[in-house]
Amino acid sequence: MHGTLLQPDSNPFHGRTRLENALYLLSVYLAPALIGLATLLALTAWSGHYPSGKGETLMFRVAPEAPVGQGAEDPAAALARLNGQPAFERFHTKLAETPFWIAFSTAAPAQGAPVMLEFPSRHTLDLRCWDARSLAPLGSGSRAGTEGGVTRIKAGFALAPGTSTEVLCRMRFIGPAALSVMQWPADRLQLSAYEFHRNAGLLDGGLLVLAAFVLITALILRSGTYVLFAAWLVINLRMAALSGGWDIQWLGRNLPTEWLPKIRLLTTALYYTLTIMLFCTLFRSDLARVGYGWLLRLAQWTCLPLLLLSVLLPFHDFLPFIWAATGICTGVLVFFLARILFIVPSRSAVWYSASIAVTLLASLYEVFAAALGMHALIGTVNSVTAALSSSLLAALAIAEQMRQEQQQRLAAQAALRNAFDAMPIGLFTLDLQGQLLSANPALKRMLGDDVLAPGRNQWSRHFSGHAWSSLQQMARLQHHVELELSSAPALAPETPQRHFLVKATLANGKIEGSLQDVTAQRMATEELRFLALNDPLTKVCNRRGIEAVLTEAIAQLAQGRPLTLAYLDLDRFKLINDLYGHAAGDEILKLVCQRIRSMLQGGQQIGRVGGDEFVIVMPDTAIGPAAWTCRGIIDCIGTEPYRLGDKAFQVRGSIGLIEVEPGAAIRDLMANADRACRAAKSTASDGLVVYERGSAVFRERQAELRLVEQLSAPDIGDFLFLEMQPIMSLSAPHGSLNFEVLLRMRERDGNVITAGRIIPAAESCGRIGMIDRWVLKTTLDWLSASRERLGRTQFVCMNLSGASLNDERFVQDTFAMLAANPDAARCLCMEITESVALHDLDNTRRFIDQVRSHGVKIALDDFGAGYTSFSYLRDLPADVVKIDGSFIVDMNDDPANITIVEAIVTLAASLGMRTIAEWAEDQATVQALAELGVDYVQGYAVARSQAPDTLLRFTSAAGFIEDEAMRTYVLTLGAAAAPDLIALVRPRQGE
Repeated sequence: MHGTLLQPDSNPFHGRTRLENALYLLSVYLAPALIGLATLLALTAWSGHYPSGKGETLMFRVAPEAPVGQGAEDPAAALARLNGQPAFERFHTKLAETPFWIAFSTAAPAQGAPVMLEFPSRHTLDLRCWDARSLAPLGSGSRAGTEGGVTRIKAGFALAPGTSTEVLCRMRFIGPAALSVMQWPADRLQLSAYEFHRNAGLLDGGLLVLAAFVLITALILRSGTYVLFAAWLVINLRMAALSGGWDIQWLGRNLPTEWLPKIRLLTTALYYTLTIMLFCTLFRSDLARVGYGWLLRLAQWTCLPLLLLSVLLPFHDFLPFIWAATGICTGVLVFFLARILFIVPSRSAVWYSASIAVTLLASLYEVFAAALGMHALIGTVNSVTAALSSSLLAALAIAEQMRQEQQQRLAAQAALRNAFDAMPIGLFTLDLQGQLLSANPALKRMLGDDVLAPGRNQWSRHFSGHAWSSLQQMARLQHHVELELSSAPALAPETPQRHFLVKATLANGKIEGSLQDVTAQRMATEELRFLALNDPLTKVCNRRGIEAVLTEAIAQLAQGRPLTLAYLDLDRFKLINDLYGHAAGDEILKLVCQRIRSMLQGGQQIGRVGGDEFVIVMPDTAIGPAAWTCRGIIDCIGTEPYRLGDKAFQVRGSIGLIEVEPGAAIRDLMANADRACRAAKSTASDGLVVYERGSAVFRERQAELRLVEQLSAPDIGDFLFLEMQPIMSLSAPHGSLNFEVLLRMRERDGNVITAGRIIPAAESCGRIGMIDRWVLKTTLDWLSASRERLGRTQFVCMNLSGASLNDERFVQDTFAMLAANPDAARCLCMEITESVALHDLDNTRRFIDQVRSHGVKIALDDFGAGYTSFSYLRDLPADVVKIDGSFIVDMNDDPANITIVEAIVTLAASLGMRTIAEWAEDQATVQALAELGVDYVQGYAVARSQAPDTLLRFTSAAGFIEDEAMRTYVLTLGAAAAPDLIALVRPRQGE
């Protein structure tokens, strides 16, 4: 962008001397006015340079040639036919192409001066004249040449009659010829010819110069509109020459006679076409607003046929088409000009309307004069005047449009200047030596008001580093440049360094660009980047930041460099927040981080990943030195109390430290370190647990990940299967076959995984709902298929996970499956874990009510393991209470467990619920449970889990007992309830 923009010359006298102003007034105002006045006087008051006057019009008799076979009519016969014919001053041939004979008498010359007879019709092809008395030849002529007394003059021919006073002529015409004969003094006719050719030259020169000027303007501006206007001016010149009769030549050269008819037709068609196209081009935007586009397209569609007809048709056949088209074109253009002047008035439309009016009126007059045989009043001078006037008026229309475009450009430049000055971004222009050529006010505010002053306009003076060389190199290599620069160091140390964003491009040998102060944005970006990777409270890394550090450190493991990861959790830190508020807790966290960072060295980084949980990444640190560092951190945290005002707080922490293996995932590393930290909190250690590479916990984690991956496979159903563990009644051991459905999965290597590992992994990967659906459907299908062999089955227990109970889709699928298997549903007993039931008591109660409507029984699993079991036992409509196995195992060694079990049994009995004791592993435990009044037992003392087909081999749960002492004891339980069943259990083969 240049330093100065073109502005409207609103005050042309500004900045000039008095002499310059006087000369300007003389040149711009006075001289043009004098020239115009002189031109007006010359046209209206002054006498002509060629005072030829006017010739005398002669009366003549005329008749078309009579057909006489192949030759021309004899002059004597023609003269005889002319005798008695009426006399005319002007006769129209009306497009007749047959020869005409005329006879006339010359007037007596003044003072015996020689005379000349003029035949002015421009449509005359040839003529031959005789003395009417002696029939002696006087001369002949055509467009190709003349002989005798006939000569070519102006647009037609002339005859020197000599002493002949009676003349007979034969003439041939083409087109709408108007035949007339004029007698001139020889010298006056010569002056008239001079004037005729001068007018032709005036028209040729004037219009050609104007056309050349417009064409040069078009080439400079690269404007198709002005090229079109230049072509229209030339065609307008040819139309004026046609009207004036000198179209037989071009630039002083005679046109071939045989070409003349086609050239006239093509000129007329081209004039018609260019007039329409010039109109459409000049007023394109206005025409779009005035409507009636179809009418304009109709006029445009007539152009191509006319051009084609002008080439194919003869003269007399083409003229009716051009007359009709001219009438249509005139009406269409007048209609649209009227609408433009009415709807979107403009001076350009006014000038063009005047030009069209002059041109069309002159053309229409010629057409109607030829068509109707009227006497043409427009002579040579008027034809010249009409052509020049129409061209001048069209030029004025073009000039007005140029003026409007210039005003628009000036307005746009003014707006650009205002925007240039008001732009809040600095705008500049640099030369290729790095000197500032222009600068807007915003740039001056950034770099100083004297930024364009010599000595201070060097780009490198204002920016640090290789600012100019970088900008220049990038501008030469790239079309658009965008880079960030810093300001040159300030002389005052306290002045902050500023940052700028430069956008530039190389154009026309200069670098144009913009400069934006991005210091605030950069500071905000750096702050956002810091907050994205750091904890806003403690200023250490956040989870994302520490994971980025860990990712970079893991990449260095391939180089054989060690890496350890520590997970730190502050012990019972929540009490500080609860007792003293979060403000106190936040201050202590800051102090804790300060102490931890004081213990770190090298590239070791700490990140806060929870409220009071931190991760420490220690690259290039082996497990031994890392453990030493972690013990130092624990001592540093907990040795000295933290003082806030008059209060002192003691904080301790636990750390889990792991050794990182190559290829480990960040998620797994975090989980392993967290597991080690939890182990450090739960064990009686010194607050540090170290897992070295290859430890059992890693292997367990890998196995868990493999299990999650396998559970996520689409064919997981192919690896799942069910086992059944019998549940024995202590009141009638041989009277029922009850059992619990247990989920198992067979890995691809054949190992079997129990539900204790499957369920947590399925919950973590979101597949627990699918697995519970599979278990429920498989169980119901198996119960329905085995219904006849399960006649002594009272209930079949099946566990439901808490995630499935909170899945509304699973719940609805459960109701649908129960409704589809009503007989099997009545045998089902769904186990709901106590913690799940108490999580959403209302939702659990609604589920229980729904499934019980299908005949399903409800058991509360792992009862007694929670803190609030007794308070909620009465609120859940359960049928069975399964006492948690932790109270059953080794209960005979702990009187407290016996008391708890007895209390649960008593409470359940009072509420009408049955009890099932899990984990009954030996006869002594079963005997104690029977004495306490437990209804059912489940455990290895009765049987391990069995395949479904194996389960169907027995008719009661007691039939699975293998221990003889246990079998004998169970007989005593059965004898008290049903003595007749004792015989059924001897021997076991019958079961």
